[in-house]
Amino acid sequence: MNNQDQDAKFFVGQIVYHHLFDYRGVVVDVDASFQGTEQWYDEVARSHPPKDQPWYQVLVDKSTNQTYVAERNLVSDRTRDPIDHPKLGLFFNRYQGGVYLSKTPNH
Repeated sequence: MNNQDQDAKFFVGQIVYHHLFDYRGVVVDVDASFQGTEQWYDEVARSHPPKDQPWYQVLVDKSTNQTYVAERNLVSDRTRDPIDHPKLGLFFNRYQGGVYLSKTPNH
């Protein structure tokens, strides 16, 4: 997370819930604003969320998928249950107190 991401509502390691598509996941990266292509935005982001607000890379629970999600489509997950995803070990050392602790010191 860089300095521009200080206004982000969620943080790396936090478990979130996508309220439109009904899935849980863990944040693995934060962008201060949309960093994808126009083509991806037009084809995938059909609800046209704002590009000038934070977007998140999320590992999807009980899946192998990783998604790119606008902040407005996420809420904090209240279950505190861990996530099941094969790439968790690439990003995090452990799960503690309802959050994942990152392998890199700046996350």
